[in-house]
Amino acid sequence: MILHALVDDLRVAEAAVAGGATVLQLRLKGASTDELVAHGRPFRDLCSRAGVTFVVNDDVEAALALEADGVHLGRDDAGAERARDAGLMIGRSAQTLADAEAVDAEHPGYIGAGPIWATPTKPEALVLGLDGLRSVCAAVVTPVVAIGGIDATNAAACVAAGAAGVAVVRASADIAAVRAALAGAAV
Repeated sequence: MILHALVDDLRVAEAAVAGGATVLQLRLKGASTDELVAHGRPFRDLCSRAGVTFVVNDDVEAALALEADGVHLGRDDAGAERARDAGLMIGRSAQTLADAEAVDAEHPGYIGAGPIWATPTKPEALVLGLDGLRSVCAAVVTPVVAIGGIDATNAAACVAAGAAGVAVVRASADIAAVRAALAGAAV
């Protein structure tokens, strides 16, 4: 089960790792590569100590400088070829079934599909919903990680719809509750 926490605060990252996050994604929108590298070092150290996969959002050069395990690239982000050549795991974003099918052809490590529910982190995005998530999971071979409005009350529904795991942003500090909800569900 993939429990993916997207964070920019080290205390939240520590809580997510302690709560069972299997992937920690450093997400610092608008930061330069240099700022991301400087901010990211303690996150990298935390993940190394805990044996948690460390992913950098949007910035291949920062991911390489931080010796990250991977990089997450949105639909409009460049650098997939450079990341692949460097041996980084690549996560890709998909908001629609067509997006998911297109990025699946690139053979990424995972597809972040969503938002599943409305979320303040992506207020302009179209909501995929559980039916859309189910369609995406059925159409691709790449593991799908559901994102967008995920918390302990709805994570199990995403896995039941076919997701290999869930990603949380606002619920990162309480990922233990998400993990417990998944463990308690018949998924």
